[in-house]
Amino acid sequence: MDMSLMDFLSVLVLVFALFMVLAGIFTAYFGSGKSRTVGVILLVVGLIAGVAWAYAAGFSDIIDVALWDVVLEAFVNILAALIGALIAVGIFLVAIMKT
Repeated sequence: MDMSLMDFLSVLVLVFALFMVLAGIFTAYFGSGKSRTVGVILLVVGLIAGVAWAYAAGFSDIIDVALWDVVLEAFVNILAALIGALIAVGIFLVAIMKT
């Protein structure tokens, strides 16, 4: 498993962008007044960050990273960690409930 600094930055920026978009949608939808404006700003910042990084990594020579491979590897790692954590919590709960 060879993860370079560019791979790390790709995952960091793309996850940041994704959560900014999600927070922006949530805030714009459920907020009122100024919080709706903040939600739209969060949404726009997330879109700009994600699109700019994806463009720089995928369509130019600015960032040298195999973006799809990095995203797929990050997704698989997060999914594996989540499944492992859920199994551990399940075993813990069964053990506690049986005692």
